[in-house]
Amino acid sequence: MAEEARAAPEIVARQLAQDEPVHRALGARLRAAPPPSVVTVARGSSDHAAAYLAYLVMTQLGCPVASLPPSVVTLYRAPLRLQGSLAVAVSQSGQSPDVVSTLEACGAAGAVTAALVNQLGSPLARVAASTIPLRAGPERSVAATKSFLASLSAMARVVGCWKEDPALLDALGALPDALAAASEGDVGPLVDALRGEERLLVLGRGPGFSVALEAALKLKETCGLHAEAFTVAEVQHGPMALIDDRFPLLIFAPRGPAQAGLVRVAEEFRGQGAKVILVGPAGLPGVDLVVPESPHALLDPLCQAQAFYLAAAALAEARGLDPDAPRRLKKVTKTL
Repeated sequence: MAEEARAAPEIVARQLAQDEPVHRALGARLRAAPPPSVVTVARGSSDHAAAYLAYLVMTQLGCPVASLPPSVVTLYRAPLRLQGSLAVAVSQSGQSPDVVSTLEACGAAGAVTAALVNQLGSPLARVAASTIPLRAGPERSVAATKSFLASLSAMARVVGCWKEDPALLDALGALPDALAAASEGDVGPLVDALRGEERLLVLGRGPGFSVALEAALKLKETCGLHAEAFTVAEVQHGPMALIDDRFPLLIFAPRGPAQAGLVRVAEEFRGQGAKVILVGPAGLPGVDLVVPESPHALLDPLCQAQAFYLAAAALAEARGLDPDAPRRLKKVTKTL
């Protein structure tokens, strides 16, 4: 797991050096016929990545985005109405039958279909009108790391080309160096804080919420921790009733409009006696796990995910677990 996470900077650099015509063509098509809405289709870590795409599209382009549960198609046989919409499926393997059939149904319902996929010869790649290669290479670790980061970088590139945003596209060129810097931080504060815990909440907001979702999953599958993710706004509508003295909270605070609120909530919970681990750039008040800033605020979540993956691998080992062999899990899950 740690080895594959550390490979992410090289993978993203390789990804950015290829497939420019594919990204430009999709961007031009979306500008020529702006979709009224976007739906995403994914499972697990890929679905967490799709949450990042959703926030980027909604905040940068003003287009509403919804996650489409595959069961709507595979079990309920719902008649979809997606004329002119964009449907994006995300998958490392591209082999899950429900994701494949749902994207195919979206196309039949009038949507422009695109797949972000790592295995280019997969069934998902074959049914998509446009295929965005992730270029992450084979994954040996059951817990996805580099493919998640490759998904996020590809999504930022899609949005940059769609919006014709030179600042974002230029920043992507410097992302590999930022990911490498994020790989070298001290993960000790997170490991020490969570070594003996059995439960926690993971908080985020905006584009960074995708990292909170992903972190909660990784803490469950590699560290045996019961972790649940919430936006910092949602946690105040009920889940905060769980929080008592020394209750652990992991809070991701990338730059952007949500950062001040995340820091404020971290301070409030600390004042109530909670054990808060705040993830953010140097100089952020109360920061515990320091992660270097990325070349663009919208790319900060990638650097924070990179640092977290290495922390999670170290935490699993500190808890006597093997992060490369999670119980009852296998690499490809073919849900129906």
